[in-house]
Amino acid sequence: MDLIAQLDEFEAQALAAIAAAADLAALEAVRIQFLGAKQGKLRDLQGLLGQATKDLKPLWGKRFNEVKNRVSAALDARQRELARPAVAVGGLDVTMPGVVPRLGRRHPLTQTILEFKDIMGRFGFTVADGPEIEDDYHNFEALNIPADHPARDPLDNFYLASAVVGAGLKNSGGGSEARLLRSQTSTVQIRVMEKTKPPVRIISVGRVYRPDTIDATHSCMFHQMEGLMIGPSVTMAHLKTVLRLFAHAYLGHDVHIRFRPSFFPFTEPSVEVDMSWNEPGKPWLEIGGAGMVDPNVLKAVGYDPDQVSGFAFGLGVERFCMRRHGIPDIRLFTSNDVRFLSQF
Repeated sequence: MDLIAQLDEFEAQALAAIAAAADLAALEAVRIQFLGAKQGKLRDLQGLLGQATKDLKPLWGKRFNEVKNRVSAALDARQRELARPAVAVGGLDVTMPGVVPRLGRRHPLTQTILEFKDIMGRFGFTVADGPEIEDDYHNFEALNIPADHPARDPLDNFYLASAVVGAGLKNSGGGSEARLLRSQTSTVQIRVMEKTKPPVRIISVGRVYRPDTIDATHSCMFHQMEGLMIGPSVTMAHLKTVLRLFAHAYLGHDVHIRFRPSFFPFTEPSVEVDMSWNEPGKPWLEIGGAGMVDPNVLKAVGYDPDQVSGFAFGLGVERFCMRRHGIPDIRLFTSNDVRFLSQF
């Protein structure tokens, strides 16, 4: 049999073996058998080229290269085919291009809270936290709010139906066992001062609840940032400086801050804090309350008012976010409208 016939037979056998290989291991055995460098059949056929006459050598050489290339190409194609994962897994064609998942993003209020914490951290304040379900003592009594104060009115608070209201029972703080959704983050400052000796410099950011009439700038649930600084010789000037620096850090230097005299049972003197607003006919918007911590509050947590003083403030997170991004209605934050949320 001349070399051409042997090459034809070699090609047919090699292609059949390659097609029959069920896995990569079997295919590797086929490669060694037919194309192996030491004992492959193609190597033996290559040795026969030297026996060709001068006239036949070009013909045999050309056919040899054609067979070698065709078998090698078939081997590579079968190797890629066997290495490919199963086409269907549970009815899913895994060879089809995937669908890029739609990634979510942080809620604008979450972004605002994280930035608040970052800014106040640079001012030297650490972050504290407290429960949203509070007792009467931490929400009122320790904050110098007496039992007959209007702020305790059930119509102005979210008391829990399971709480014992007016039963005369006392908790560990000496107050009634009433439970309510906290109406202010000032409760956190009490809990921190009960366990921490001066100096204290903390903030707390979280949800508070008040049965307000819901409109463009009011909600029955909103977020507040509480700030507290206690130490020797802390003054009102420190409070005003911190609030101005914070407003400028978050909103830029085009915002204006003003302080109006006010009254809160837990601060004396007390101020309302307003910022310039961008709504026609409404140049100012209240963003929180602040003041010097009342001596009675310091005494309630075991501090000596003659040795330390301090300030506290509570700022509305939503209103800062609205001012920065030009959001006209606070209700957009809880509307779950993806068109609104995707802007941030």
